[in-house]
Amino acid sequence: MIYDFLVIGGGIAGASAAYELAKEASVLLLEAESTTGYHATGRSAALFTANYGCPVVRRITRLSADFFDAPPVGFCPTDLLTPRGCLTVAGPGEEAALDALIEMSGTDSPICRIAPEEALERAPFLRADRVAAAVYEAGVSDIDVAALHQSFVTGAKKRGAHIATNHSVTSLTREAGVWCAATATERFHGSVVINAAGAWADHVGALAGARAIGLVPKRRTAIIINAPAGTDCSTLPAIDFAGTDAYIKPDAGRLMASPGDATPSAAFDVWPEDMDIAVLADWIERQTTIKVAKIEHSWAGLRSFVADDAPVVGFDPDVPDFFWLAGQGGYGIMMAPVLAQLTAELCQAPGGPLTKVLAHLLSVERLHGASAVQTREEEDG
Repeated sequence: MIYDFLVIGGGIAGASAAYELAKEASVLLLEAESTTGYHATGRSAALFTANYGCPVVRRITRLSADFFDAPPVGFCPTDLLTPRGCLTVAGPGEEAALDALIEMSGTDSPICRIAPEEALERAPFLRADRVAAAVYEAGVSDIDVAALHQSFVTGAKKRGAHIATNHSVTSLTREAGVWCAATATERFHGSVVINAAGAWADHVGALAGARAIGLVPKRRTAIIINAPAGTDCSTLPAIDFAGTDAYIKPDAGRLMASPGDATPSAAFDVWPEDMDIAVLADWIERQTTIKVAKIEHSWAGLRSFVADDAPVVGFDPDVPDFFWLAGQGGYGIMMAPVLAQLTAELCQAPGGPLTKVLAHLLSVERLHGASAVQTREEEDG
């Protein structure tokens, strides 16, 4: 069988693209692991915030808000978002860092200054001497990532898509306008390849003979610890710390913490470094009154970026019928609905509304030009 689309990668990018494409085409999704969503998707911080990332990312996230608030009828049996809120605190001498946050906030999700006393009321385990100033963003929500991803997978299947796990693509060849994706045991054929391979996207591109997009996977570490006795995690906001990328957020009655590290890495099934965990535990005890007596769980994931931190969505300029859906950084869950819709539009109905707004900002060509556009400098639309 020759499928209309071969989607490589079963994370949130590939699953959402398969869902949108399968509405009007035959789709086969190939996943290297035994289950879809094993890597970055399954290791997400799971927050929706319109004020995170470079301007292009923030624009895409805002466009995705309607999907999260009101997904298609029958898409998911549960709500995708649960209100959480986000508190950002600044220590002495770090107060100016909050000004940039306020400046980039939109009217749809404002970031407002609050008194240090209110910050301590919202997060009682913070050390008072480490909270010189604070801001609060009420519009931040928890994302049910598992439900979102599974709904894309289930929805794609309902629309006729086929999903094959344990199929790592080892070669890509094209003959007479048809791609052949070979794995260790089988060969699959399709008219168009969608490269949604996450940290492995440049590797898949090389199999197809495409130039690299300069994808850099970056390791992020996270741990789960118990909340202090008496903490109501249902009302606790996510907490960011100005001047760093570190954060603490409620997670199923416990606390997830991360230093927000972004260590360049090869693409593989990463694990947390012992030193990173030790440094994080020490940092938590210095910033809060929490005593890290036990780490319940630890893990690491890869967030993959290109030079301008914006995703790459579009057909390769040199390799026919090879489509990139990559470089989603740490924002892929939030952007998934719109990037999947854009993918379907570019593949099946080019010239549509999302194409006009986003295609030039996310194109592969921007990365290959003599003076690549720094999309972080684009104005919010």
